[in-house]
Amino acid sequence: MVSSCARAVSLRVSVNHFTSTIAFFRELFSRQDGHTSMTSNTLSNFPTTNTSGMTSSGKEIFLNKEKRNGTKEKDKEKESSTSSNDVQGYVGFANLPNQVYRKAVKRGFDFTLMVVGESGLGKSTLINSMFLTDIYSNEYPGPSHRVKKTIEVETTKVLLKENGVNLSLTIVDTPGFGDAVDNSNCWQPVINYIESKYQEYLNAESMVHRGTIEDSRIQCCLYFIAPSGHGLKTLDIEFMKRIHDKVNIIPLIAKADTMTSEECALFKRTILNEIAQNKIKIYEFPDCDDEEEKKSHKLMKARVPFAVVGSNTLIEVNGKKVRGRKYPWGIVEVENLEHCDFIALRNMLIRTHMQDLKDVTNNVHYENYRCLKLAGVGADGISSAIPNKNPLSQLEEEKKDHELKMEKMEKEMEQVFEVKVREKMQKLKDSEKDLQCRHEQMIKTLQQQKNEIEEKRKQFEKDKAAFENSNGDTAIHKIHVDSNSKEHLEYKEKKKEKKKGLF
Repeated sequence: MVSSCARAVSLRVSVNHFTSTIAFFRELFSRQDGHTSMTSNTLSNFPTTNTSGMTSSGKEIFLNKEKRNGTKEKDKEKESSTSSNDVQGYVGFANLPNQVYRKAVKRGFDFTLMVVGESGLGKSTLINSMFLTDIYSNEYPGPSHRVKKTIEVETTKVLLKENGVNLSLTIVDTPGFGDAVDNSNCWQPVINYIESKYQEYLNAESMVHRGTIEDSRIQCCLYFIAPSGHGLKTLDIEFMKRIHDKVNIIPLIAKADTMTSEECALFKRTILNEIAQNKIKIYEFPDCDDEEEKKSHKLMKARVPFAVVGSNTLIEVNGKKVRGRKYPWGIVEVENLEHCDFIALRNMLIRTHMQDLKDVTNNVHYENYRCLKLAGVGADGISSAIPNKNPLSQLEEEKKDHELKMEKMEKEMEQVFEVKVREKMQKLKDSEKDLQCRHEQMIKTLQQQKNEIEEKRKQFEKDKAAFENSNGDTAIHKIHVDSNSKEHLEYKEKKKEKKKGLF
């Protein structure tokens, strides 16, 4: 009885265990979400008693399938999250730099470079070497090869293309700068040109209907210093002091191959000391946060002023053709930093700081000019701005000023007229005196001649009377004889004529 009851209980337990196992596997294969919380619940409900061999194998199958389903579900979750991010998290403004790049490349770039220095310092050769093109050629020679050497500003425009990028380059040169005996105010044409370009840009900005504004402002000025080794000349200092607040100045030591490396380093220190003493502002490299850029800026700044050598001749050195100059003592390579600073200057001017030069010109120098111009401050620093007054009163003041100006001009004209009248009257008086003196002189001369003639006549009368008194009878007789002979001859001629008439 007891044994039969125990068997019934064990059989019931086995049936319950088998039923729960079937229910577990049915639930496992029938669900598709595979959530981790359901997996833990299922494992907690799974029986742990080792009543049959199928129970342990079922657990191993379940764990393997659960791992595979978990990895698949994780991959699906990642894909779903990525797709949701693509649809919801990405707006598209990260593509703005590409749009700006495409638009800038399509529009092209422009840059205006001014070169200033005495003739014969290699300005044309350096520009040709820097841009690897013949900006100055035999058909269009450089400033030092032209006959005319007046201080005038001349421009040369070229279009350069490199890897699909167009650069409109404008070279501004000043032939005749520093070549005269008296170089007083030789910087005035340069200043006038720079300010005229600023004024053109300001007028274009101030128009009601503004189109595409052509930017012809000077972005950089390369000032060539003669390699004398004694420092800056007075002309160099005065020129840079006059324009350092109007344009970016980059000082260059021209023809640096005429000095040794020690002489060049000493000359650089001397130039920098004189620039600092005279408070001349040259182009300063911008601050940056990147360590590599800081190092490159430090290296470039250490080379200022740049000692450059220009050459358009290719020379073969160790089987390679390089730009340089050949001397009896060796070869100077233009594109070698150990020989000169040409590469550093070209990298700074074109590759790394061209845009910064344009930004400084626009944001600093042009803004200073624009502020002074709109504030009404002239070149001498005197304000000429119109005060904020009533227009009618302003018109009245302008009218009064105009009337005063006209009165002043009228007085000046009257004074000039009076001066001219006095001068004319004085000339007339002088001429009248002269004529009077001449008239008196002529009267005196005529009176003298008359007196002389009168004296001669009196003398003749005296002589005649004396002659008649001494020879009076003889003379009368001779006269009577002569008269008779004449009458006799006339009578004979008349008789002959009558006889001829009868026959």
